Parts: sequence; structure tokens; C-alpha cells
Amino acid sequence: SCVRGGTPARPGTSAPPGHVLISEKWRGTQVAQALSGKVRLVFEEAMGLTDFQLSDRMCLLFITESDQVTGSDYKRRLVRFRKRVRQKSAANSLVLVELTPLSEQYFADVQAFVVLDLGMAIVPVSGQAEAALVIAHLVADEGKSPGTNPFSPSRGAAGSGDAAVLDCVTHIPGIGRVKALALLERFPSLHALSTASDEQLAIAVGRGAAASVRAFFTQRT
Repeated sequence: SCVRGGTPARPGTSAPPGHVLISEKWRGTQVAQALSGKVRLVFEEAMGLTDFQLSDRMCLLFITESDQVTGSDYKRRLVRFRKRVRQKSAANSLVLVELTPLSEQYFADVQAFVVLDLGMAIVPVSGQAEAALVIAHLVADEGKSPGTNPFSPSRGAAGSGDAAVLDCVTHIPGIGRVKALALLERFPSLHALSTASDEQLAIAVGRGAAASVRAFFTQRT
């Protein structure tokens, strides 16, 4: 059984709609506390490499500030995570990366590895509270469009209105809701946005805002 606030789940349990399977290691953390007020949590010890699972279609891995700063084996975890997701043909994957003043120097390397080498979607978050917000939005999106991933590199233009993507883009310094919508009209996924050229970005929102977008994704100033 499962209740709001989290209950241990049996190994192999799939999260029903509106629920999130969450690895036992996150119990008592800020992300779990923030999620408990938004969705129903099912704590699971046998999650393997996955940190969060939405229904039976979406698997998430969270790379923390500590993972990046200490140089832990997060790259090996990512490779194994991708292999696991590919074995589940119906599953989508998403990597949340904690982007802080301390970890920002490592972000470009993490992003290149996740997006270019592994071909997975990545979403930078300022901390566990924002990670919980993204996860909650994904749960809501799953209810509307089961099996889709609004952050997927192959996501079409229909994803431009997804609340989770829009929220992420509006977090870019200097990019408000209007410019975020303009960007998503041309670049319907974070992958497309992060790989767009300076010229393409400038056409959509002007050179100043384009520079802000570029700095956000590359962390180069």
C-alpha cells in the first residue's frame, strides 16, 4: 500500500498514475519533503540506479552538487542508468543536475556527457526544492500525455507549452515568460535550445537574451 508521505513498496512495484517511486536513500531529504505535499510517494529499496520513477514510463537520475564536486562515479552511474532504461523499451529517461555556485564549473562537462555522449535529456535545477517542482510537473504531464517526455531531444513542437519546460526556461536569467514562449516556439525541447547557435537564438529573442541562454547552458561568461 502507499499513502501520502511515503510507504515502503515491494520490489518490482510500478508507480500508479499520480504517484512517484522514490529510492529509499532520499527518505527525509528536502526533495522528498517537498514532493510529499504535491504527489503520493512510494519509497522503494530495490530501485537500483533510478532515483525516481513516474508510473512505469519515466525514470529519473539525480546528479547532486556533491556528486560533481567530489568527482564520484556519477559517469559510470549514468552509463549504467542509460543501459537500464534502454532495456525497458517503454521507458523515458531524464537526468536532473544540481547547478549551484559550487558545482557550476562542472556543469558543462556533465551536460556534454549526458546530452552528446549518452543522448539523454538533462535539466539543471538549483537544488532539491526545484527538483521536486520539476518532478511534480512531470507527474502532471504524465497524466495528460502518458509515455511522453517533455525534455526529450526528439520532442516535437507540441511540447512547447509544457509547464515543466516553460518553468525551466523562465529560470534563465533575463528570460521572462514572453521570451521563454518565443524560444520554445522555435526550440521545442531543452536539448534543441541548448544546442542552438547564437545566431538562431538571437533571431528568436535578440542578442542580449541569446547571450543569457548560452551562458545558462554552457556556464561560460
